[in-house]
Amino acid sequence: MHNIQLSKPDITQKEIKAVSDVLKTSTLSLGKKYIEFQNTMADFTGVKYAVATNSGTSGLHLIMKALGIGAGDEVITTPFSFIASANCILYEGAKPVFVDIDKNTLNIDVSKIENKITKKTKAILAVDVFSHPADWDALKKIAKKHKLFLIEDSAEALGSIYKGKKCGSFGDAGVFAFYPNKQITTGEGGMVLTNNKKIADLCKSMANQGRKIENGKWLEHVRLGYNYRLDEMSSALGIEQLKRIHEILKKREKVANLYNKKLKDIKGFQIPYVDKNSKISWFVYVVKLDNSFFGSKRDKIIKEMAKRGIQCSNYFQPIHLQPFYKKEFSYKQGDFPIAENTSQRTLALPFFNDLEEEQIDAVVKNLKEIINDI
Repeated sequence: MHNIQLSKPDITQKEIKAVSDVLKTSTLSLGKKYIEFQNTMADFTGVKYAVATNSGTSGLHLIMKALGIGAGDEVITTPFSFIASANCILYEGAKPVFVDIDKNTLNIDVSKIENKITKKTKAILAVDVFSHPADWDALKKIAKKHKLFLIEDSAEALGSIYKGKKCGSFGDAGVFAFYPNKQITTGEGGMVLTNNKKIADLCKSMANQGRKIENGKWLEHVRLGYNYRLDEMSSALGIEQLKRIHEILKKREKVANLYNKKLKDIKGFQIPYVDKNSKISWFVYVVKLDNSFFGSKRDKIIKEMAKRGIQCSNYFQPIHLQPFYKKEFSYKQGDFPIAENTSQRTLALPFFNDLEEEQIDAVVKNLKEIINDI
């Protein structure tokens, strides 16, 4: 019986000390660490401005507000993502318009976008799924041609690179997220990235209850705002994690390469696809099972692995088939066949920085046995 988790954060004494040091001060919010984390993240990503938030979801909501997206507008996006990338559109009364995905990268299929553009379309929100960059050259071209905003949900792709440029820097605005299964973590937390000062200022103000950015009084609120701030302890944790980002990405790449090597000759599934123009930062390690292990058989594999003490998971259930979306928009099976087929075949294996080779061997051995028995 093994005990191998699906994911876990990589926290060292440096992070623990940094958080402890903040707790010894009188400033637990809106202090120097909050500013430092934003500045270091902007520098790392290669953008002018970064705004720390209490989640990636909050960051996406702020972008919607800052771009003026609202009732009657449409935003083109992918159905194969974490639900926040569509929910943030609904928060402002706009409508997500889904486009099916590319069968290899699992990102939005750029060849199908223009057929979905209408007079109501105001933006494209693309996702770097599983840390694999979307086709940003094509997306930028389409957005420019139709005068649309381009939003990058890079929540899963901190450190990923597309044609020499880091993810999070391609759209009018983008986001990272720092949940504990991400490349770096702040517990909960996110970051808005942009080269547009107006967008940055609006996001910063709205995240802080609608206060003025400069020279504002504490109880003076100039616009509708929210409490989407990131606290000092989380910011201190993020700073120390970001200092280790190259070490962290190397660890994750090593684990992924070991999986690739040990799984490549086993029949029944495909190892993760990586486009020649991309270098991914390995958010998760998701194999795609053959159609013979579709749906219930995939779920049986997950249960059998769990019985052996090895956590695995499906990743993702398509957004349009979530109960709320089916009820609200009458989506049905067959609307986006590639996303639907993929969702029934994905299998996320245990993946984290310090996963040991003997643990990987155990995952591979047990997976092979179970597949052969089904």
